[in-house]
Amino acid sequence: MTPGRYSDEDRAMLLELARQAMDETLRHGRLPHVAGDHVPPGFGEPRACFVTLTQRGALRGCVGTLAPRWPLYRAVMENARSAATRDSRFEPVSLAELPELIVEISVLSQPRRLRHDSTEELLDRLRPGIDGVILSSGRHSATYLPQVWNKLPGKEPFLASLCRKAGLPEQAWRDPATRVETYTVESFEEQDPVH
Repeated sequence: MTPGRYSDEDRAMLLELARQAMDETLRHGRLPHVAGDHVPPGFGEPRACFVTLTQRGALRGCVGTLAPRWPLYRAVMENARSAATRDSRFEPVSLAELPELIVEISVLSQPRRLRHDSTEELLDRLRPGIDGVILSSGRHSATYLPQVWNKLPGKEPFLASLCRKAGLPEQAWRDPATRVETYTVESFEEQDPVH
């Protein structure tokens, strides 16, 4: 959990919206109706976010946006629905699985280009555990949230893995034409699965 602008009550409300979105989608094929004037003012601001689902510690789905498309409350619901039903790496979540899932929300800052004149400078400027990274070259692009540093703590293995995720050669991050952007997140998750 990272500190930030959202209170414990805000975080709990956003996590509940994510859970309601998954439940309503799996039961009825639609998102719940939430009136924008019935949510806290900060929830109406367009924000980019990701929703990550884990099941007994293993990734079960993760979908998000890197640029603001919707007000935060709607972005959380849209991405929760997509994480549960449209992550191409996994079969859709079943209604029976919902109680076993832990929901994590990551609200992103605006990505910024990480300018560097050498691979050494790039590596020096990256902040493990703090920076989310977007790597793009041509039509290939991929991102890792800052939380991925927990699984790939080395800077070079992190970037090589991100290149593979983007469909690029592992060393593509060394190419001066490869664009590297970073962002930070405010992340929070449910403490226990809902039973």
